[in-house]
Amino acid sequence: MLASVCSATLDGIDGRPVTVEVHVSRGLPGYGLVGLPDAAGRESRERVRAALLSSGLEWPQARITVNLAPAAVRKAGAGYEAAIACGVLLASGALPAGVLEHTAVLGELGLDGALRHVPGTLALVDALARAGVERVIVPLASAREAALVRRVEVLAASTLAELHACLKGEWPWADPPAASDTDLDADASAAAARGDDPLDLAEVRGLTEARRALAACAAGGHNLLLVGPPGAGKTMLARRLSSISAPLPHDPALAVTRIHSAAGQRAAGGLVELPPFRAPHHGASAAALVGGGSNGRIRVGEVTLAHHGVLFLDELGEFAPNALEALRQPIEDRVVRVCRAGITSELPADFVLLACCNPCPCGLGDARCRCNDIQQARYRRRLSAPLLDRFDLRLRVEGPQANEAAGEPSSVVRARVVEAVERQSHRFRHARFRRNAHVPAGALDRYIELAPDARAELVAIGTDRALSGRGLARVRRVARTIADLDGCAEVEVAHLAVAAELRQDVV
Repeated sequence: MLASVCSATLDGIDGRPVTVEVHVSRGLPGYGLVGLPDAAGRESRERVRAALLSSGLEWPQARITVNLAPAAVRKAGAGYEAAIACGVLLASGALPAGVLEHTAVLGELGLDGALRHVPGTLALVDALARAGVERVIVPLASAREAALVRRVEVLAASTLAELHACLKGEWPWADPPAASDTDLDADASAAAARGDDPLDLAEVRGLTEARRALAACAAGGHNLLLVGPPGAGKTMLARRLSSISAPLPHDPALAVTRIHSAAGQRAAGGLVELPPFRAPHHGASAAALVGGGSNGRIRVGEVTLAHHGVLFLDELGEFAPNALEALRQPIEDRVVRVCRAGITSELPADFVLLACCNPCPCGLGDARCRCNDIQQARYRRRLSAPLLDRFDLRLRVEGPQANEAAGEPSSVVRARVVEAVERQSHRFRHARFRRNAHVPAGALDRYIELAPDARAELVAIGTDRALSGRGLARVRRVARTIADLDGCAEVEVAHLAVAAELRQDVV
């Protein structure tokens, strides 16, 4: 007999529907799997067989052929093993015909018959919903994540035996799981990022300009570079950016959850409500930062995991030059196009680049510097002019004095940032962008209005600082963010002056 069951596989961060066709016929007992599965898929025979036997179900003593259609598309992972098991049960008559009509099945099988979580459940269920599937059966551990797709009915089971009994009507479907300890830990991490723990701006003394630059970075989506000697407070300040960031709206939060789920970093389910903060080590390769892959499988990089969030590069001067240069295109286009032999994938990469570095190899950068000219030149060559030009905010940070008072707490600054983000959302409600940093050069006059005297001041700043047209546009965008933080409708001379002060020649 022949049976077909709907399932799905991951293609980068997107789901792709897969039809699992199972044919059970007379002949020598055997099992064949075709349709370009990867190594995990080719090992499904033993897991499916052991799971059926452990669940008290029969493994047919017949010739079993499984086809994963479309056959020309590579299939990754083991998320369609539950669908294969259901197909075997249908084809052998252990399940009534038509019970899985308009229904998809997702899940990896354990040898004991347990249904295990599938990475990328959100993307897989979304792809199945777009394909017209009405119901999706998922492991109980994936139910909360699958339920984020509201266009499809989500059913859950914890074991293959339970799934079999539910499909036959002998057992009710399980209720969605309550918040687990992992979810509580995630909530605690979210509270920490909001400033409810020691990571608070109130602990940063002095550094008035740097604090203002950090607020502009959080509010307008501007890239920020902090340069200064060791102990000046660069990293301490940078790691508190999450405590003043505005929460994600629903659609961006869904996109971030989808990416992290596909990367296998969201096993607990639930929606990611805060912007992600990624801080890779300076030994990261170019492929680790922008993504890569082989054998037909694309793996996301840190720039994609930082989508709608922050990519923090501490010790920027220690990163490999080719890794840093690979960031130039994602910063401008806000997407990464990964091209390999036989496969091309476009991954989202709308992130804020936050970086810290020392002024020279020894870190002092003043009269006490112990670096010779060759060492300094080699260090500066790591940071090319095109890369530095992509930082809207560039600031030299000197350590605070012992008698300087603490600044505003994160809660106060975050309130201003949230108001500034809301102003931008209203201003750009009919545009394809949402932050001041993303306003195209041709739309500056439309979206970033200047007072009459401010326009003359902008020309004077460009002349005094010898800025290019692109540099002037970046100053104008930052000034708009400063005005939003101050609650002003127009960009005034004072806002342009602050924006110019926050774009220093640091290297």
